[in-house]
Amino acid sequence: MADGGILRVQHCGAAIFCRRAPERCPACGRALPRAGLLAAPRRLPSPFRHGHRQPRAFLLRPTAGAFLGEYDGKSDLHVGISNSNGVVYHYNEEGIHRAAVGWEQCISIPLVQPDMFGLLQQWDELLEKFSVGEAWLPHRYEEHDHNCYTYALAFINSILTAQGKREMSKSEFTEKFVIPQTKKASKYITLHRALTANDFYIVPLPDEEKQC
Repeated sequence: MADGGILRVQHCGAAIFCRRAPERCPACGRALPRAGLLAAPRRLPSPFRHGHRQPRAFLLRPTAGAFLGEYDGKSDLHVGISNSNGVVYHYNEEGIHRAAVGWEQCISIPLVQPDMFGLLQQWDELLEKFSVGEAWLPHRYEEHDHNCYTYALAFINSILTAQGKREMSKSEFTEKFVIPQTKKASKYITLHRALTANDFYIVPLPDEEKQC
């Protein structure tokens, strides 16, 4: 399911989410002011990216379906690492895959800063060399202990080690980088589903934010 975009309007002490800016407040029926920063519709940034356009990134998507489709918030997720051309390397029971399609809607966590010139140049070679290791043969796959996340984090840690930096545990990487993004995604999915069924989704604001 495509993302049609979500707008946020503030009025009547509430945040009003919608697809198209209303002329009147759905809560009170009054005409919305044409001026004023608080009442002006603002487009919410989508937390999802086209993974094949996100080079050198840690990517996360549902194992089946799409975040804005049938994903129920509980189904398994799949992770991969993109090369400089957006080809996604990922690992499952069939071994390593190099995907040019299938990651069009995912959470993306960039792994290389623009000033890391050496790593930018070597990324593809390092990723390919790492991925042909025996650890990632099909028969080594184990759903809970040696899976796609194991592969992605092991590659990230190989880069950190080569840079003389400390490796990260799964819980540390998840808490620091993944959870903040999945929280944003969860809120966006909630709004998306609400606006699939209704024209508006209204959330009362705390008192300190009720300015119009």
